[in-house]
Amino acid sequence: MSEGQKTLYERLGGYDAIAAVANDLLPRLRNDPQLGRFWKNRAEDSIMREKQLLIDFLCTSAGGPMYYRGRDMQLSHRGMGIGESDWDVFLGHAVATLAKFKVPEAEQRDVVAFVQSLKKDIVE
Repeated sequence: MSEGQKTLYERLGGYDAIAAVANDLLPRLRNDPQLGRFWKNRAEDSIMREKQLLIDFLCTSAGGPMYYRGRDMQLSHRGMGIGESDWDVFLGHAVATLAKFKVPEAEQRDVVAFVQSLKKDIVE
């Protein structure tokens, strides 16, 4: 199968690579002075469940063989008060994580384009 026929899931390296990105990204977000408020007073078990849902969502959305059992993005983020500034900070962390893992430019563009397509369902 040529690169053009591979799913984004395959081009990113599959489950383990996507999980590694999520394992790096979530602590960045939790420890960010602006974004950390979204995880304040959350049980560690809830955060671990959220991380697994994130991994499943990313794998499924990238064309992987996973099944995402979570709620849609709009329902998951409703009422959180996520603003434009929060979105920009999140996106900066996401791009930094992709760069840390040396994700090729084409795949970075595809990931960022996908993430940007979710903005309307997340930012209030």
